Amino acid sequence: MPIRVEAAPSFKDLVNNADRTIAGMFVCSGDAGIAEICAGSGIDYLLIDAEHGPNGLETVLAQLRAIAGYPAIPVVRVPFNDPVLIKQFLDIGAQSLIVPMVNNAEQAQAAVAAMHYPPRGIRGVGSALARSARWNRIPDYLNRAEELVTLVVQVEAAEAVQNAAEIAAVDGIDGIFIGPSDLAASMGVLGQQEHPDVVAAVVKTIQDVKAAGKFVGVNAFVEASARRYVDAGADFVNVGADVALLARGTEALAAKYIPEEAGVGAEAQAPRASY
Repeated sequence: MPIRVEAAPSFKDLVNNADRTIAGMFVCSGDAGIAEICAGSGIDYLLIDAEHGPNGLETVLAQLRAIAGYPAIPVVRVPFNDPVLIKQFLDIGAQSLIVPMVNNAEQAQAAVAAMHYPPRGIRGVGSALARSARWNRIPDYLNRAEELVTLVVQVEAAEAVQNAAEIAAVDGIDGIFIGPSDLAASMGVLGQQEHPDVVAAVVKTIQDVKAAGKFVGVNAFVEASARRYVDAGADFVNVGADVALLARGTEALAAKYIPEEAGVGAEAQAPRASY
């Protein structure tokens, strides 16, 4: 007789049940082994990046399986606000999705529709074939899917900042993720995530989303920035990335043993363009 299984908590469960700001990191390498190493670190969540990282359905699936044995909650950032892609990532068992580049309520509503089965949405029904329902081993999956998934949309343009309250008010949007890097680019200060206008826009968005009753987070690899946004009310902060940690760590190691006149030591200490 087949066993019955229960779905793991999704990202909204983690955020809503926390009594502190939660901390997570990108996993961008596409490697399940690295994802598993990060999952055992004690970090709250891992954000598998299929927008900028070399991740497709197969590599994301492998990472979801690698992370499943650890307390860290997996979240997947899809490449684009596309109903076919969203359906496929949901079906491989990604319960928590971040949809990038959402600039207005209409785009937010499209993301909500892609997340849900009819009559609420347009998600295709394939639970018997899919890991999402553990091949129909999760009891009553079709009727419970709505409670098992989390939808976060990304505010990362000046237009989206102006529409943040309207986006957050869309029924079915669980939270907002702010991307200061693309936001800076859209504001004409490419690469300047610490520009006062960008910081002010991030803080404004945090306030607007919180006022709308939704949770909100931000990407901030610099500790001082992360703590600033925690103080501003962020519910979650993305504080690093596997590839960035590896890059900076190997540079620091090289700098210890290779003289500066060889060029490595000095370069390792140079400021980096980063999130």
